[in-house]
Amino acid sequence: MIAHIDRMLRHLLISAVDGIDSETQVRFQPPDDTWKQYVATLEKDAVNVYLVELRENRGLRSVDRSQRLVDGELQTGVPPRRADLHYLITAWSAASVTPAVEPTVDEHELLYRIAAVLADAEPVVPKRVYGAAGLPAGFPAAIAEAQLPTVVMPGEGFPKYAEFWGTMAGAHPWRPAIYLRLTIPVEFTTRAVAPLTATLIAEFPGGEVLIDFGGTVVDAVGQAIPRASVRLERPDGTGVGVAESGPDGRYLFQGLAPGDYLLRARAAGFAERVVVTRLPDAGDAYQLILT
Repeated sequence: MIAHIDRMLRHLLISAVDGIDSETQVRFQPPDDTWKQYVATLEKDAVNVYLVELRENRGLRSVDRSQRLVDGELQTGVPPRRADLHYLITAWSAASVTPAVEPTVDEHELLYRIAAVLADAEPVVPKRVYGAAGLPAGFPAAIAEAQLPTVVMPGEGFPKYAEFWGTMAGAHPWRPAIYLRLTIPVEFTTRAVAPLTATLIAEFPGGEVLIDFGGTVVDAVGQAIPRASVRLERPDGTGVGVAESGPDGRYLFQGLAPGDYLLRARAAGFAERVVVTRLPDAGDAYQLILT
């Protein structure tokens, strides 16, 4: 996720900041001596976008669990946490100081243009940032059109700014920076809580009731068992129909009358499972577990 955010910020700066027109001018490595040497050989102004820390935005935390239907399976999960990405953005000139050239002034001007572009994009919407170019392959769909909370140049500033420059290798004077906070979701893995079930009841004039009923065949750990045979019988053993489970373990019977039934589920390598059920309330028959 963060790598996609980095590339999006680079695209924004290249496409909207005058004087920044190449990926070589926007980099994310530490602004240390290695970076200074890189800028000196670049012969262009450069922008350093450095991610200094991640912190959870607890004001946006929710403890409510969510549920959704995915390919016929009910899944549950906790809502995503929200992580604030803290970036320090500095401007660097490749020019040398001479009586006629003051590179620091150029850097200040570049910082101003960057601040204006970031403020104009607030809140950041990835699809809007990429515009006609389109989202790059693999960009997370969850945030493609989301308004990502963004704070450009917060009033309190970055609280450990002096420490930051003190940790960079080599002698580094204090440099002005744009402090950017951008919030992204941290998704959690969802878990299946229930298989696909189906009980469709149709009532017709004259009082006739027909039921479509289905469920899944799984093993002891909940993995679907394909090509399992599910035989539906009346209590006296009279056959009503046979269904074969699909690749996802699903089976389905249609046009059944209300009443008592037996389900016999069989699959190679498993013991037969017999379940007594009464439609329309199918109970345990929704999920046939073979061992």
